[in-house]
Amino acid sequence: MSDFLSYLINGLAVGCGFALIGSGLVAIHRVTRVVNFAQAMFAVVAGLSAASFLSAGLPHGAAEIAAVLVAAAAGLVVGVLAIGRPGTSPLSALIVTLGIGIFAYAVEIVVWGDQPRSFAGLRGSFTVAGVTVQKQYLLIVAVTALTFTALALFFGRTYAGKGLTACASNPYAARVVGIDVRRMGLLAFGLGGALGGIAGVLVTPLQPISFDSDVTLIVNGFAAAIFGGLQRPGAALAGGLVLGVAEAMIAGYGLGSYQIEVALGLMLALMIWQAARTPALHEETA
Repeated sequence: MSDFLSYLINGLAVGCGFALIGSGLVAIHRVTRVVNFAQAMFAVVAGLSAASFLSAGLPHGAAEIAAVLVAAAAGLVVGVLAIGRPGTSPLSALIVTLGIGIFAYAVEIVVWGDQPRSFAGLRGSFTVAGVTVQKQYLLIVAVTALTFTALALFFGRTYAGKGLTACASNPYAARVVGIDVRRMGLLAFGLGGALGGIAGVLVTPLQPISFDSDVTLIVNGFAAAIFGGLQRPGAALAGGLVLGVAEAMIAGYGLGSYQIEVALGLMLALMIWQAARTPALHEETA
């Protein structure tokens, strides 16, 4: 029983990271219709940046916030390159993000090298039902809960958030009432960068990160985002938690080499289910 609880807690913490990356994908896709294949790069950049800032003497808290800001800035740069030119189709923008993600490998190796990096998270632990839990796990869950609460308030209570929602619902109508859809798209990319950055600084103390860590992160983040059809951040949270717990259980019980296969299998099953469900919904609507 103690092993099960340990795997469950670890899975929830890691799943929060997947959910944050998935929510960044959702935020960008809702507004721009672009699947951002560079999304996991933001987590890698933030994790590596935080390690560098801490090595340079910046205190905890300030280093992580600075790293998230770096990731948000990277999101804006990707947005400008992907959708900055008027008339760029979502497919063209998708290809641009894929190219940026690959090019980022070279930049990350030049800046940080090719060896994994990590840094100490929140120190200490406590015991729950006989299971020792690192405080970093609790921090990840708490920050993720606060982030998704802030997202709900942002989309529901602020003009910028309502503008993003309007662009997601009907871009043409948003233009008619004076909303700059392209500017909202850039804001969505910046928000996606920040969400990926939060995931990076939270998860790096648990799992050392390197230039190629984005492969695992994007597969799991995309699987979490698919859970809500790339449209609902809350569903991405649920998908990330389910995926994190499933992978932790598989790894804990001796099948760790199949974690990526689990994510891909879950993503494929969800896509097939949604594809089969969509015609039925259209028939009901008609």
